[in-house]
Amino acid sequence: MPLFTVSKTTLQPVAQSKFPSEKTLQQLVEANLETVFNCRFVSTEHPTGAQHAGRIDTLALSEDHNPVIIEYKNVESSDLINQSLFYLSWIHDHRGDFEIAAQRRLGPKTEVDWSDVRVICIAPNYRKYDLHAVRVMGANIELWTYRLFANGVLYLEEILQKSDAGVSVSSAGKNPVMVAAGKKAAAARISGSYTFDQHLSGKPDAMRQLAIAANDYIAGLDPSIEVAPKKFYVAYKTSQNIVCMEVKQQRVILYLKIDPKAVRGPKGMSRDVSEVGHYGTGNLEVSIKGQADFEAVKPFIQMAYEQVGG
Repeated sequence: MPLFTVSKTTLQPVAQSKFPSEKTLQQLVEANLETVFNCRFVSTEHPTGAQHAGRIDTLALSEDHNPVIIEYKNVESSDLINQSLFYLSWIHDHRGDFEIAAQRRLGPKTEVDWSDVRVICIAPNYRKYDLHAVRVMGANIELWTYRLFANGVLYLEEILQKSDAGVSVSSAGKNPVMVAAGKKAAAARISGSYTFDQHLSGKPDAMRQLAIAANDYIAGLDPSIEVAPKKFYVAYKTSQNIVCMEVKQQRVILYLKIDPKAVRGPKGMSRDVSEVGHYGTGNLEVSIKGQADFEAVKPFIQMAYEQVGG
């Protein structure tokens, strides 16, 4: 992933750099968890007790109230994935320990949603055998690579989503774009404890079709967008949520990650819910009731995607 500076008609390559230590990378991410992953910090170097005898690099709580484990390596290493699997097992067996840590850090009323656990690995690279192993195991892990450049730019890229694992779609003789869409659709239906189809169940056909159109459009913006069905909504995310969707009997509601004080949204369809309780994340609410409404909201979905960093 080369990086260049542009000077009129000349490109100058930017040299890559390195973090002085793994701890430096960890501290940088922890100090910017909300910016990078929209997570709230819970704990660093969290001990797992005498039996497991380890320390989890970073514990956090996602914007969807799911537990988050983050592990780092400053060099290519298979140990990173092994450690992450080990800690994923630990956190499922020690839910009470995590909830106590979260409530101590974030307040006694902090809620934790155990329908999903987000595990993030960050390393400069991964061996092809490790990537294959994660896919075959169907492990609930996101693999991220990073590059640090001499001009101070840090580039993060997700190379394997947790929803990619365990999804098998044959690509022989097929259009690669359609194969990617098929994998994403399959992943959407097995994400966590809930499915996209559950959100369509019992809804009028017009709303079902409208929700499917919105789903296909949002997921099609970028292959890296993950479709993550939750109990009360469907989240569309990269490093953090871009849009959350609720399917109702007479409308489809989209919550966009846009500042409603800076962007008003489509006239007659939008409102600021930054001070209003609602499911999902995103402070600009847009209600769509038909295809014309959906066409009007598309530029704002694109805007939310770009602002999150797509």
